[in-house]
Amino acid sequence: MAVVVAAPPRVVIVDDHRLFRSGVRAEIGDRVTVVAEADDVGPAVEAIELWSPDVVLLDVHLPSGSGSEVIEAVAATGVETRFLALSVSDAATDVIAVVRAGARGYVTKSISGEHLVDAIERVRDGDAVFSPRLAGFVLDAFAADAVAVAGSEVDEDLDRLTAREREVLRHLARGYTYKEIARQLSISIKTVETHASAVLRKLQLSNRHELSRWAAARRIW
Repeated sequence: MAVVVAAPPRVVIVDDHRLFRSGVRAEIGDRVTVVAEADDVGPAVEAIELWSPDVVLLDVHLPSGSGSEVIEAVAATGVETRFLALSVSDAATDVIAVVRAGARGYVTKSISGEHLVDAIERVRDGDAVFSPRLAGFVLDAFAADAVAVAGSEVDEDLDRLTAREREVLRHLARGYTYKEIARQLSISIKTVETHASAVLRKLQLSNRHELSRWAAARRIW
């Protein structure tokens, strides 16, 4: 049976620093196809509308506006794309604003090229991707929304999980590795793996990416 290899994600980079955009191109190499670049809100919307990329790497602060304005303007055009915020800022207000606008993830510019490519691919595939610290901001901001959006159906799903399994679920949804979860919860990595497997089984999910999508759809962070 022939193995189907997914095409590289098609990406538009939006940042007002040309040298940074060049650096991103160099870091992500040929695993990502950069179809266009833009340095401000207007050019970004035009490029996204023209190219319909899989993912937009988006700075949250631009000369004439914000990343949130880009997302909202693109939504009005009807173009379907996903946004991954890539910013030097790790301020809670910036993270929350761009996520409320519709970004699927937020990582800081200290991220490595390899991890950035992984984040791009995951966002393209529908996952929500956040650095662990930033995911905490989103958790706090959307805690009240989670109850309203999730409703009784999610309550029934979560009722299948033990208290510890719920803790592991939330840490997985925030993007923590098994090692990081073990450290956060003061348990062994093997115990984390056991709980993660139980969560997948009880929620009838196949892998961690499906779990991330399940949690993101219900705003469980």
